[in-house]
Amino acid sequence: MYDIKWIRENADIFDRGRARRGLEPISTQLLAFDDSRRAAIGELQKAQERRNSASKEIGAAMKAGDAARAEALKAEVARIKENWPALEEAERYAIAELDNALASIPNTPLDEVPDGADENDNIEVARWGEPRVFDFTPKEHFEIGEGLGLMDFETAAKISGARFVVNKGGLARLERALAQFMLDLHANEHGYMEVSPPLLVRDDAMFGTAQLPKFREDQFSVTSGRQIVAPPDSATEEIVPTSDYWLIPTAEVPLTNLVRESILDEAQLPMRMTAGTYCFRAEAGAAGKDTRGMIRQHQFYKVELVSITTPEQSLEEHERMTGCAEKVLQLLELPYRKVVLCTGDMGFASQKTYDLEVWLPGQGKYREISSCSVCGDFQARRMNARYRSSESKGPRFVHTLNGSGVAVGRAMVAVLENYQQADGSIDVPRVLRPYMGGLARIPS
Repeated sequence: MYDIKWIRENADIFDRGRARRGLEPISTQLLAFDDSRRAAIGELQKAQERRNSASKEIGAAMKAGDAARAEALKAEVARIKENWPALEEAERYAIAELDNALASIPNTPLDEVPDGADENDNIEVARWGEPRVFDFTPKEHFEIGEGLGLMDFETAAKISGARFVVNKGGLARLERALAQFMLDLHANEHGYMEVSPPLLVRDDAMFGTAQLPKFREDQFSVTSGRQIVAPPDSATEEIVPTSDYWLIPTAEVPLTNLVRESILDEAQLPMRMTAGTYCFRAEAGAAGKDTRGMIRQHQFYKVELVSITTPEQSLEEHERMTGCAEKVLQLLELPYRKVVLCTGDMGFASQKTYDLEVWLPGQGKYREISSCSVCGDFQARRMNARYRSSESKGPRFVHTLNGSGVAVGRAMVAVLENYQQADGSIDVPRVLRPYMGGLARIPS
């Protein structure tokens, strides 16, 4: 979220940043909204000041015995009171108009981010590991899982619909082992504090990390409890929800919001947190994409990394966070490449993003398994998350970062495809065997 004062002082920079994302300039429109907001606030303040002064003048007129003036002043105060609701509504409308416009604007890319239109313009910056050479035609993960009788999409569809899966036996255990391995790595070796956050959040939390309002259709909303209400002048009762929540699309939402509406001490930063949670996404814009298998599901498990830093720490922290996600893939011995996303492929809240793409031999291509982003103070402004520095007079906004460390379902996909054997079994990566009770192959 932007500070309108900054836009007023840096209109050209703001519009150039939008142009790099392929968006039209809107600084003139935003400043017009701000002018309207200022005018509405000024009119209300002016009316309030006149009401206060007129009220005092009434007392003076009555004390002086000037009844005519006192009555005229009372009439003026009455007119101000009569117009007051309209002035308040004008102020609310002008403030909401500007706030809604600002809330729908994506973050400005850093200068170092490459320009581009879409994923084809992303730039590979590193590659790790060599894809395995198979002496048989490698299968895709869903062929392997179904062949083992341990991955069931048909039953999941009967229970929940499309884009769900039931994993059983060794694959269910493998999924759990992957999550435990990642959490142990990040908590014990990378210095992240493990957190078990809520999976249900309110509007303010989703707004804070920028899932709302722009990406509302991509989210799952849920309703708790219902009550019966009889509207006035009606014999018909209505059943209405008592409260609404959102299922989290990623643990980024609750983890980042842990610092909302707070002022931290600089000594607490950087603050690093990790969580393994189920995530829920409607995939509204994914019709026809990855309809088979576990690549794109409505419910999936993911280990998330979140950092809260000072502005001076955030870029170095971004490199560090990405390295933590890379370590997961290196220990699993999964070949991957690291790409920096271009301006046209970046997320809404991001200033700069690295994607890690793991090699999937069944598809014969690299697919995203982790996305690590630095957001600057974009989310902090939406959450009013600040810190107190010894070198500044007042509190400053923190910087926020988030990344997948990594997506557990996609990691399992990668393990199945890279560790598959000719007989349809799966070798268990060495680093996971302690989490699998020593099991070296599925099925054993």
